[in-house]
Amino acid sequence: MRRRDLADLVLLAALWGASFMFMRVAAPQFGAFPLMSLRTGIAAAVLLPFALRGAGAAELRANAAPIAWIGLVNSALPFALLGYAMQSLSAGFTAILNATSPFWGAIVAFLWIGERLGRLRVAGLLIGFAGVLVLVLSRHGVVAGESPWPLLAALLATALYGFSAVAARKHLADVGPLTGAAGSQLFATMMLLPFAIIRWPQTPPDARAWTSTMLLGVFATGLAYVLFFRLIARVGAARAIAVTLLVPVFGMFWGALFLGEAITAGMLLGTATILFGTALTTGVLDFRRRASPRPRGSEGLNPD
Repeated sequence: MRRRDLADLVLLAALWGASFMFMRVAAPQFGAFPLMSLRTGIAAAVLLPFALRGAGAAELRANAAPIAWIGLVNSALPFALLGYAMQSLSAGFTAILNATSPFWGAIVAFLWIGERLGRLRVAGLLIGFAGVLVLVLSRHGVVAGESPWPLLAALLATALYGFSAVAARKHLADVGPLTGAAGSQLFATMMLLPFAIIRWPQTPPDARAWTSTMLLGVFATGLAYVLFFRLIARVGAARAIAVTLLVPVFGMFWGALFLGEAITAGMLLGTATILFGTALTTGVLDFRRRASPRPRGSEGLNPD
């Protein structure tokens, strides 16, 4: 990976990690639906000028139905769930849970499209979910009360991310990724807006909440999508997905630096376990390739 691509990867992880801090600040004042309708609306405003260049507008119109479907399962629903969860959960804790989305994606791909799960990927799933159990048992991520619903909402949001990744492969395979991203944010805004109007806060959010919302929409969503698709184009999806390993680190760092959140031993142990499982599940770590040297003259073979 070139130095410029590595810089993009780190910047993307920093932005997505910061999104949990922004949500933690803004969600208690805005509520789930108003905050996330603003997030998707701002992101759509950032992305659409790039996406509609050339044949982008025609592509968006021709694929409106599947793009709207992805907007529902990849943005509207998980964003609303996170907006609810982050009124109670800390930024660092939720960022760690978010790293489980590749696990859900692997399970959905196995059940839906018959994608093979090798022994290493199964081991990664088991290790990763053991890390989630460590986090839950540590009980250091809940800020207010002991209700299980915020935790379950955050896990359901990550499961929807995994489901939507497989759904996008099936339904948006022929759609440009930037068109799909911009269109999905646009349709998600339309879906969230009626609920946002009904649930708009009676007490006006303060300047800190508004600033966090703008940063969430412009940088942690709009710019982050641009960086992600640029990485996919340059280094491929398999390498770009490595950003998943860095997001929890930045999520905990920003939460501790700006919000004064504690980083506990349970969080660190859970993070290490989840990230190791993620690395196995996504193929970032593949001990078979390292342990099986190729014989001479077989450089063109791809060992499995």
